[in-house]
Order: sequence, then C-alpha cells, then structure tokens
Amino acid sequence: MNKRGIIIRIAGPVIEAENMRGAQMYELVHVGDKGLVGEVIALERDVATVQVYEDTKGLFPGQPVEGTGMPLSAELGPGLLGMIYDGIQRPLESMRNSVGDFIIKGTYISPLDHKCLWDYSPEITAGSRVSEGDILGTVPEGNILHRILVPAGTEGEVIRAAPPGRYTIEEPVAVIRTKDGEKVVTMVRHWPVRKARPIGKKLDPVEPLITGQRVIDTLFPIAKGGTSAVPGPFGAGKTVVQHQLAKWSDADVIVYVGCGERGNEMADVLREFPRLEDPKTHEPLMRRTVLIANTSNMPVAAREASVYTGITIAEYYRDMGYNVALMADSTSRWAEAMREISGRLEEMPGEQGYPAYLASRLADFYERAGRARVLGSSESTGSISVIGAVSPPGGDFSEPVTQNTLRIVRVFWALDAELAHERHFPAVNWLLSYSLYTDLVSSWWEEKAGGGWAEMRQEMMSLLQKESELEEIVQLVGPDVLPEGDRLILLTAGIIRDSFLVQYATDKDDRYCAPFKQNAMMKTITGFYRLAGDAVKRGVLTSEIAALPALQSFTRLGSRPDDEILSVCNEIIHSLKTGIEDLNGDGV
Repeated sequence: MNKRGIIIRIAGPVIEAENMRGAQMYELVHVGDKGLVGEVIALERDVATVQVYEDTKGLFPGQPVEGTGMPLSAELGPGLLGMIYDGIQRPLESMRNSVGDFIIKGTYISPLDHKCLWDYSPEITAGSRVSEGDILGTVPEGNILHRILVPAGTEGEVIRAAPPGRYTIEEPVAVIRTKDGEKVVTMVRHWPVRKARPIGKKLDPVEPLITGQRVIDTLFPIAKGGTSAVPGPFGAGKTVVQHQLAKWSDADVIVYVGCGERGNEMADVLREFPRLEDPKTHEPLMRRTVLIANTSNMPVAAREASVYTGITIAEYYRDMGYNVALMADSTSRWAEAMREISGRLEEMPGEQGYPAYLASRLADFYERAGRARVLGSSESTGSISVIGAVSPPGGDFSEPVTQNTLRIVRVFWALDAELAHERHFPAVNWLLSYSLYTDLVSSWWEEKAGGGWAEMRQEMMSLLQKESELEEIVQLVGPDVLPEGDRLILLTAGIIRDSFLVQYATDKDDRYCAPFKQNAMMKTITGFYRLAGDAVKRGVLTSEIAALPALQSFTRLGSRPDDEILSVCNEIIHSLKTGIEDLNGDGV
C-alpha cells in the first residue's frame, strides 16, 4: 500500500492529498518538503484530508505527503514535570535553545530528553509474574516518585530485570516473556492522545479537591475526579481562578493547558509559574506541573489537539496512583478551533456555526476525568479533576459551548464581572453557581474539618438567597418597612460576603484557607446569627446589634493566622454573647 501522496488542495490548515490509499483515520503524516506535522481527519477513496498543525504558508500542490502509520501520540516518561510544551508536545524551551525565539516550520525535537540519566530503583525481580499496570520500578521526578508501569496489554513473566542504577529512558529496564514472545520494556511510552487510557474500575468521587478558596470548598465543592466549568465574561477573573487552583489545590500533579488564550496572558503564565513556590514543599511549583501553551496566534489545528495532549499526560500520572488537576483555559477557544476546521471541511454547521459534533467532543474530553482504581495488583486509586474555563461572548451563558458544557460537568462556578470590578475575588456568583458533589463530600468534611458542615453550609446559602430576595423589596419600598428578622438576615449575609466569600491573594494568611479554618469561620458566623436571632425575638433592635464593637472582629477574619483562628473565633462568640446579653439587660 502506497502512503506517499501528493498535495492537490490547500485551504488554510487543511490540505487534501491524493494517492493515499492505505492511510488510516487520525494517522500522523508529514506534509510538504519541510515535513510539517499533520493528521488525517477524513478519507474518501485514495484522497486524504489532513489538518496541519503548523503554518501552511509556502505549501503548494504537488508537494509530497508521507504517512507514518501511527496516530498523533504523546511521549510519556520521566522528564514531563517542569516542561512547557505546545499543543502537539513540542518542548518550547528546547526549541528556543535550538532554533531561536521563533519556531521554524518542520522543526521536531523529542518531548523528552533521551540522553538524561535517571536513578532507577527496581521493584520486581527476574521470575516475577506481572500484568498491565504493575510497578516495575521507580524514578525520582520533581516532587513525586515516578512509577514505571508494565505497559497496557502486557502480561507474563519477567525474565530480565535491570539492577538499581542510572539509565536513559530508552534503555531496557525489564524483559517480559508474554504469550506473543519477549517484550522489552523501557521507561518511555507512546500513547494516542485521542484514545483514553484503560483503568481498572471507575469509583465514586467522595473526597473533595481542597483549593483553599472558601467560596469553592465550602459553597460549591469539587471532588477529586470531578469536573467543573468556570464561565465568565472578559475581566471576570477566569485565568486568575485557574492560577489559584493550580497553586493551592491539593493535587499531586498539575497539568495546565493554555488553549487559544491571548499571547500576553500566556506569557504571564510562563513567567509566573516558574517563580511560584509550592506551598506544600516550598520548592518551585513547576516541579509538579506540566504546561501546554498554545496561544491564539499559533496554528489553529494544534490548538484543537492541545486538550487531548494535556488529558493524556494527566491520565499517565493518574495511572501511577496520583491525583491530577487539569486546568483547560479555555474550552471556548478549543471549540472555535473545531468550528474553523469544520468550516474548512465544508461540514454542515450547527448552532452559531459550531460543528454538529461539538457536544460529543466536549463529552469525550470531560468523560476522561474521574476517580479510578488503576490497573495493577496494588489496587491503588488515582484521579483526574478537570476544571475547564469557558469564555462566552459578552458573558452570554446561553451560547452553545457553555450550555453543552453544563450538561456534562457537575460543578458550575459562574464568574461575575461586576463582582470582579468591585474587587470581590474570587468573583464567583453565589446565586448562579452550583455543585452536585456536595452530598458526596459532606462525610469527608464532617470527619476531617469538624461537625456540622452540611447544616452550616445550607444555612449560609439560605441567608444569601434570602438576602437577594429582600434586596428586591428594599429597592421598591426602602429598608424601613422590613421586620427586624429580615434586617438581621441582611446584616448576616453582608458579614458572609465581606468576611467569608472574599479572599485576599496578597495576604499570606488569607490566600489559602485550610478546611479547619473554613469550618471555624462558618461556626462563628452562624453562631452569631443564632445569638442575634434569639435577641431579636426578645425585642432587641438589629441596628443595636450591628453597633456592637465585637462585630468589627469579622473584618478580615480570614487574615488571622491558622494557629490563632480557633481562639479568635471563640473570643468573637464570647464577646458577641456578652454584648447581646447587655442589650437585653438594659431592657431594650
């Protein structure tokens, strides 16, 4: 079968080549005299339609197209952490060192360093029986222990095992006798990015992904292995939220995909991430991070591939039993890339010009998240939590990408530009957002952070909802007509907004809020509401309660150090109780 074809048509990043009989769907090909990287996306007789992942300027009909026989794949192995790749896993730092600040078309550099020596420690010996997912050995990488696993589909007896030592990723670490013959296993693997990696069993997500952001962890939690959408208009702080989650979430590995974002935003990420300190180890955050940078001015086809590259790397670390958090910023730009490629293919457009398969592509991506028992005899568990930013034009949440995403994900953090303009961060609108993981993670919160979490959370949510309803009445008839109970609701909801929902990223004690601290703050706020509610029933005016000096203690409560928060909260409750009793004692 001949897979050396000839270009017959060029339409932007999409080309057609004839004489490609024998080519396969999603096969990787090299296009033109410079060998540009492309992928077969349609076949008709001996004509293949190829999307090219590089700028097609300079191509012309008659140039060759050569198939590789392999699909677009990610190279996986030690050395991924700390790397910055483009959408098709070309290492940007290595390319800059090799060819300069601008990528030369057709340039290829291996994603991993094949000459670097790694300290390998075997965990099996010759004669051991192994199956797919079993641990052959370990390699220290960044802040984790990189586990070298038996490849998927491999089972048999180890006939040779490498002793402890320093090896490159290409050197054999084991030879396994399988039913099909001997299989040499190295530390490097290749996996098709559009194909989900196998797992042992999918499990319910029951443990929250702690982000340190109170509005997220307490009101709208996401579980490890969960999915979340972060939609919001320009300036609402989507990228800021993604950065905060990448830095503070208690995931073992972070994969950050900058998909179609503006160049200046991505440049900020590339500058800031290497300087960020991991709060767990106090080492550079990049030691547990993989960055994929595909800006809006880079080839559109590579943008479409970038999220698949990111999720494949995330699955690789999940298979080792780690918890991975993947940030996709943003899936709207990914969908726009699909729309542009679909238009080049002259496919029937769907709503707002997006392809008819938009919903299924989004579902395929988000379905690769989850908590799972991984393959292998260890029966360990790993997870991938996917947080996808959505950029609806004009903040219109009814547009197709947002609506199709909301049908799939189970957490919705609606960002509000007005809150962001008021310097209320994180700018999550508590009236529009929701989480379907609340019941699943409540047992963890009750056990790890303190009792009463579910009841206090529900009480705070009810107060915020009632505040919104009462504000409509106040705008119509003024606050004087409200009964004292409703005035107390407005007072307490204001405390929740100003002291609990707002966090200050520049404050060393408030930028991250531990679960026990969140629970203590909730107990203090809800405790005040109950004390004040009893006083109002006895005739105390809300205005007099609001004038109590102890209420000033709620200001910047989150800025109190962790080792002081419990005593501070107890002091606040004691002062409030004494102050309210004094009001009653005056006979008011």
